[in-house]
Amino acid sequence: MEIFYADCLNNLQELHNDVAKTIEGLPLETLDWSPKPGVNSITVLIVHLTCSQRFLFGEVIGGQDIHRDRDAEFLAKGLAPATLIQHLNDSLKYIEVVLEGFRTREVTVGWVVGHALKHTATHLGHIQVMRDLWDQFKS
Repeated sequence: MEIFYADCLNNLQELHNDVAKTIEGLPLETLDWSPKPGVNSITVLIVHLTCSQRFLFGEVIGGQDIHRDRDAEFLAKGLAPATLIQHLNDSLKYIEVVLEGFRTREVTVGWVVGHALKHTATHLGHIQVMRDLWDQFKS
């Protein structure tokens, strides 16, 4: 894998690790909690994040029809931390396979990788805020 892609993949891995640390040990009640209607739960954020990554890498740059059901991502609930962490790990493995096949098209692939990094970092922030809100709510 080209060093550019390897570096980007490493950045995504670090963000995924931060997400995993943030949800470690949380009960389902916390993962599915929302402070009010219209605010996504931690579960929804992680499912949406990983499905978005699969879409960006698999469909946008890989040319594979992944049959994404975006609306279903926002209905996710009842997934344990280990299952959500597995979603993160599976997404990263999928991204690695897609990137292995690219040696050119850096601008297109670079845009997707950059967008995925920004998107992941944004939702990491959301997940961390939801965790903080939950901790305050339960106190």
